[in-house]
Amino acid sequence: MDIEGTIIQYIGRQEGTSKAGNAWKKDEYVMETPGTYPRKVKFTIFGDRCETMKCEIGKAYVLSCDIESREFNGRWYTDVNVFAVRPVEGAAQPAVAQAVAQAAAPQQMAPAADPFQAPAGDSSDDLPF
Repeated sequence: MDIEGTIIQYIGRQEGTSKAGNAWKKDEYVMETPGTYPRKVKFTIFGDRCETMKCEIGKAYVLSCDIESREFNGRWYTDVNVFAVRPVEGAAQPAVAQAVAQAAAPQQMAPAADPFQAPAGDSSDDLPF
């Protein structure tokens, strides 16, 4: 399955050792898909792929992934495991990346108009006294 979107967050790397004594590591990211109703998808890059498949925040990618659900103690958990990452070439800066850039930039507000002043060119006085 392929998912296209923009990386909005790097959650971090986890490392450990399995019961069999094998070392493991995984990187976790969050991607937002484009469209009228954007979705956020947390995905995992596992093992040696962590070193070869790096994603940058604010850039658009196509992820090739497997989706798997498993039950543990009566609850279901779903994993999105990525096995290939391709950058989206020639794409304009996605709206998510623009929003991230705007949020990081200092905000400047225009001065508010005086609500008690008549609009320009309006000489009529509608007050009854």
